[in-house]
Amino acid sequence: MTQTPTEIPDVPPCNRNRQVLLSARPDGIPQASHFEIAETSVPEPGPGQFRVRNIYLSIDPAQRGWASSEANYSAPVPLGEPMRALAVGVVDASRCDSVSEGEYLYGWFGWQDFAVADPSAIMLRADLGLPLAQFGGLVGINGVTAYLALTLCGRPQSGDTLLVTTAAGGVGSLVGQIGRILGCRTLGLTGSDDKAALCRDAYSYDAAWNYRDTDIDAALADAAPEGINVFFDNVGGPMLDTALRRLAVGARVVQCGTASVPSWTPPPTGPRNEREILTRRLQWSGFVIFDHMAILPEAARQLAEWHAAGRIDLRLDVLDGIEHAAGSIADLYAGRNTGKRLVRIV
Repeated sequence: MTQTPTEIPDVPPCNRNRQVLLSARPDGIPQASHFEIAETSVPEPGPGQFRVRNIYLSIDPAQRGWASSEANYSAPVPLGEPMRALAVGVVDASRCDSVSEGEYLYGWFGWQDFAVADPSAIMLRADLGLPLAQFGGLVGINGVTAYLALTLCGRPQSGDTLLVTTAAGGVGSLVGQIGRILGCRTLGLTGSDDKAALCRDAYSYDAAWNYRDTDIDAALADAAPEGINVFFDNVGGPMLDTALRRLAVGARVVQCGTASVPSWTPPPTGPRNEREILTRRLQWSGFVIFDHMAILPEAARQLAEWHAAGRIDLRLDVLDGIEHAAGSIADLYAGRNTGKRLVRIV
């Protein structure tokens, strides 16, 4: 039996399609100045297509790579086109047999009021009984990345010590909670005292520190004298270099992001870590959610079950108005969000 989403906001009538276009190619992190808002007519679906009225636009760190010309796992968004993005919306017109008007979907609908798509654009159907916004958060790519990257690459065991960077973010906050469910002792690094407190109080981290004013090496040595078993890293750079030297023999490193690196052109240089990998017998895995689409619904169901049981939650940072989308990628990298950033169209 499917369950319809809850907490669905009113969708105001709209007779035009506002689009947030990528207008300039960023060198590194996209800023608001790299985008512009244009208006066009509401598109009509063709045979086999449907039209989605977007409600929540997702803001994701991966959009940095999609917007820039840096080497990445996908082609950059063409200039003058709507920014590639996941979104949650309702089908308001359909010429597709497998998609019904009135359905709520999460998929590749871009930063715009309306999107015309075919079924290949759908990531999830919003039928798990969660608040609608959480289809862009808890069971969107943040949640399933946290769950699948940790379980497939980190392979945590009960009693393991788990260290997470960006521990209060849309992925990190869930990694910490999932780690606790799986029996880990959890340690977190984040960018402010308030976020460190949030990690401890809301996300049940055993310890969390503001990396900006903490001797990370000393803190980790004191908190994990026998070493860290799983390191879930979203930032790379100096924090990674420090943490590697506090890992236990046979530890697993999950490389889920490199947010601390301002640019990959030219490639930055730093400490050589080969010796740490060798002597500690580390297992280091990169994770990109789009390699695992076949099991995304399974992961979403598990997260929804934990949410229903009160064992896991994702705080949402929702801004009202499509005009907020353009500057929101930069906000993520500057740490100006608290939880998963969404933009609600009004």
